[in-house]
Amino acid sequence: MTDIEELIERYVSVWNEPDIDRRRIGIVALWTEDGAHITHGFEYPGYATIEARIAQVHDLFVATGAYVFRRTDIIAARDNVVRFDWQMLPANGGEPAGAGFDLLVLSEDGRIRVDYHFHEASLAA
Repeated sequence: MTDIEELIERYVSVWNEPDIDRRRIGIVALWTEDGAHITHGFEYPGYATIEARIAQVHDLFVATGAYVFRRTDIIAARDNVVRFDWQMLPANGGEPAGAGFDLLVLSEDGRIRVDYHFHEASLAA
């Protein structure tokens, strides 16, 4: 597994993580302090708002036991930019209920400065 694949695995794991404290630790490890998650006209700057955004999505889709997030094998990276595709799948199996991709701009230390989040087809928030 490459460093980029490991970063993406940790990113997706944060969205699936049920333990609030572990999720918070994961966010701090993934994003820079001034990092941001940006989606559909909304911007979530800093750890507290990123944590609230992930908690909202987790509570709506994962905590209910209905869905899990996973990355696909579609990954592209160049310099400090990473693009990867993801899916939201029924927890009990089946076809994706949502899909999209993220474009990550990384800092020099390899953490996320900006996360541009796109839904291609989704029930997701």
